[in-house]
Amino acid sequence: MGNSVLKYDQLAATETVARTLPALRERGILADFIESRGLALTRIAELIPEGASVMTGASRTLEEIGFIDLLVSGKHPWNNLKNEMLAESDPARQMDLRRASVVCDFFLGSVHAITEGGEAVIASASGSQLPAYAFTARNVIWVAGSQKIVPDLESAFNRIKEYVFPLEDARMKSTGAAGSGINKTLIFSREWSPYRKIYLELVGEKLGF
Repeated sequence: MGNSVLKYDQLAATETVARTLPALRERGILADFIESRGLALTRIAELIPEGASVMTGASRTLEEIGFIDLLVSGKHPWNNLKNEMLAESDPARQMDLRRASVVCDFFLGSVHAITEGGEAVIASASGSQLPAYAFTARNVIWVAGSQKIVPDLESAFNRIKEYVFPLEDARMKSTGAAGSGINKTLIFSREWSPYRKIYLELVGEKLGF
């Protein structure tokens, strides 16, 4: 476990990033390397046009780059769907709003592993973000630290089980929740539709789990 944690926590080498970016692009993912979290936040702001509806999945990475604070501040020109959802006190109505939010202009979050062959892997307890990633959102923006690059799919699932899950489970329990779970997973192999765009901002800093 100790060796795995060190491996999964280490930023990818320059040559690994250089192999991974074209593999992602070949699969229809608009991947770019960005040096810092500050530049990643700037890039996101450039990608989302005024008036666009925006939704986010739970993401430590988006917190760390400052995007969640930006949304909460209201100092942006977008329609923040999560604000409306969280403001709803009725649980059933809130769930309806959550379901509706996956059909948005831009859905933002992160991934848990990226293979050198260009596949993105996401694990989720509820699965609420997976429809948007797979199909419903017109645009998806993922932000990920380069430490999430792994050689292949087997390594991707090992990373999730050995490294991501224990950290996320502990984080959830620290909030008073029962914990997390690897209940639903998505292997994003390729975007085939010409009517949607998938962006991946690969950052040269350790971000998220």
